[in-house]
Amino acid sequence: MPTLNQIITGIKPLDSEAKVQAQKQLDSLIKPIGSLGKLEQIAVQLAGINGSIGNELPKKCIVIMCADNGIWEEGVSACPQTLTAMQTLNFTKGICGINVLSRHAGADLCIVDIGINGTVDHPQILNRKVRYGTANMVKGPAMTREEAVQALETGIAMIEELAGAGYRLLGTGEMGIANTSTSSAVLMALSGCDATVAVGKGAGLTEEAYQQKQTAINRALAVNCPDPKDPLDVVAKVGGLDLAGLAGCFLGAAYYRFPIVIDGFISAVAALLACKLQPLSRDFMIPSHHSAEPGFSLVMQELGLEPLLNLGMRLGEGTGCPLAFNLVEAAVKVTREMATFETALLEDDFLVDIRQ
Repeated sequence: MPTLNQIITGIKPLDSEAKVQAQKQLDSLIKPIGSLGKLEQIAVQLAGINGSIGNELPKKCIVIMCADNGIWEEGVSACPQTLTAMQTLNFTKGICGINVLSRHAGADLCIVDIGINGTVDHPQILNRKVRYGTANMVKGPAMTREEAVQALETGIAMIEELAGAGYRLLGTGEMGIANTSTSSAVLMALSGCDATVAVGKGAGLTEEAYQQKQTAINRALAVNCPDPKDPLDVVAKVGGLDLAGLAGCFLGAAYYRFPIVIDGFISAVAALLACKLQPLSRDFMIPSHHSAEPGFSLVMQELGLEPLLNLGMRLGEGTGCPLAFNLVEAAVKVTREMATFETALLEDDFLVDIRQ
């Protein structure tokens, strides 16, 4: 597998000619020009990614990166840390939200232990553990720079494996108690925003615990002084293994040229990290839903992206991805299956472009 630096330098822009041809095809279909809105935008994006029009997406998969975060020791979560391992095992039983929604969308799951603080032995869980959870970043760096690179390369390797298995549409999910804290810290370091903008209540906190969470994250940033110009320094000092692994997935998808769907807050911060490492990776991303976590809006502003859905969701696990998969596949089918004015023997000289 190529190294992280080879992946970053090897990512190429979207195919501009394919995008032009896709838009011409869409404009020729029997409908008012531009009337399918974001579906048309997705179809054009997919053409740019694949280099051709109307590509099929035969297999879909959501990568769930699972890891623990040392800052849990600071009382930033209402949940016990053992819940990470328990819920990861529950994914294999088909009983979680992501299982239900993935089955509905006909998508598979790829469950990865990239840093659970314990041993999780199950044939459906891939052991790609970098370390047994991150260190408490309030007391020092969450991980070494080398471990951050290893986590990113783990995500890239997962995309390479899925590509070889015939998957063509990818999603990103996570499981990790206290990972909203690490994601908030990374967002604050990369954007310069303060805790009131980036920090939410995660899985549910009292107001007192919420203030404690903000204080802990601020202390972690003060102790570690991550360099906003060095994304690797940021994720190593105040990030999480799940977040770094997902960032690697976004970079891998761009390198191997597959559309990849963003889920919620943690996934979106991972996408931002990937874009800081290689801005071209943004063009391969499709944001699924608008997470109710407060920092999500800022991440979308930083990325210049707009989610397809706004359902008030904040579960994580990748649950927004299978919902977006349906829309992405709809965009492909529109391009492939709708008739043109020519094939339908209709006149089109009365049409006006209604796009704004």
